[in-house]
Amino acid sequence: MAVQHPRGSAATQRNIERGAAPLSTAANKHMETHYDWYRDLSAEDRSWVGLVAQAGIAAFIAWYRDPSGTPQLSVDVFGTAPRELTRSISLVQTLDLVRSVVDVVEDDVAELAAPGDEQNLREAVLRYSREVAFAAAQVYAGAAEARGAWDARLESLVVDAVLRGEADDSMQSRASALGWGSVSHVAVIAGMSPSGNAAEVVDLIRRGASRLKVESLAAVQGHRLVVILGGLEDPSPTVRALAQFFGDGPIVIGPTVPHLFAAGRSARAALSGLSAARAWPDAPRPVLADELLVERVLAGDATARRVMIDRIYRPLSTAGKALYETATTYLDGGGGLESTARVLFVHPNTVRYRLGRISAVTGYDLSQPREAHIVRLAIAIGRLAESPQREWRRSLQGGEPVIHDTISGPPFVGTL
Repeated sequence: MAVQHPRGSAATQRNIERGAAPLSTAANKHMETHYDWYRDLSAEDRSWVGLVAQAGIAAFIAWYRDPSGTPQLSVDVFGTAPRELTRSISLVQTLDLVRSVVDVVEDDVAELAAPGDEQNLREAVLRYSREVAFAAAQVYAGAAEARGAWDARLESLVVDAVLRGEADDSMQSRASALGWGSVSHVAVIAGMSPSGNAAEVVDLIRRGASRLKVESLAAVQGHRLVVILGGLEDPSPTVRALAQFFGDGPIVIGPTVPHLFAAGRSARAALSGLSAARAWPDAPRPVLADELLVERVLAGDATARRVMIDRIYRPLSTAGKALYETATTYLDGGGGLESTARVLFVHPNTVRYRLGRISAVTGYDLSQPREAHIVRLAIAIGRLAESPQREWRRSLQGGEPVIHDTISGPPFVGTL
């Protein structure tokens, strides 16, 4: 749509054409005087801003000469500068540029306009500046849309690389482009995706995490929603706040790792927990992947099996014969203090004391049914690990047997 105005006199048009260069120079000086952001720009960016100002004035002259035309503002004015300029100056700063040109022209109206054309020129400048402002908004909106689409693509690629356990140079460069090069304390969260457009789901997660002031990456893969959170030593409160954006079903939090390039371990635990979570219908939402060790073992997760051996069985088996026997007897006897004391020929208070020591060693309280179930399974897994594949030899110091695990690591001292 043409932006109409009364045609100015030929004398006014000639004055504006002759004053184009001085107006551009005056506009640059005005910006340098009034705006700190302009003074902080690099020399290259300042030159581009100057070209934008010159192009704006030239387009105004052409439009003032022929008011019936429809000026292609986004092309004529902003086409002279590279798209990267939108990263150097903001839309607000671009409007400052437009305002500077308008102020300079208005200050010189008396000299530029022929007698009787002052009001006409002033109105033309205001109308044209309005169109330039709208054109600037359109340019920035287009740049933001293109940048958002590109960032979404990068985000999806980074999440996919984390799930595959890749941390090569391409993944690192993409993560750095997204600002994740130095983000620490990273955890992967897996759950079901809600119905609706995948891009909208990811956008809701991103905005929710932004309100909570945490770093986030997200991707929808089929019916699964995967979110990576950074900068949180304990992600549980944040995940509870974001749970509304997930679909129905369990939400599993993988263990926190130092940085994004080690997040494959967190992702494997979270995805394994998501697959196995249905075996524990009463699991909290969200639930830690480490709280699903039993279910993950039953689902065939070898990593969970090694974790249970390292975290429960080995500490218990090396803590002394008394604690190990107390644990197995207590669990086999159904969890009774008196019955365990009778089998072991000790006082019930001794059993109670040993149970406290077992809790300190393993982190699990045998008086709690689920935790007792976890320890029972860990003991069973540890016993199975003591297979013919293990080599036994006697230690030269003290005669204690040393178990060589040819599968999962270095030898450890085991009390028989």
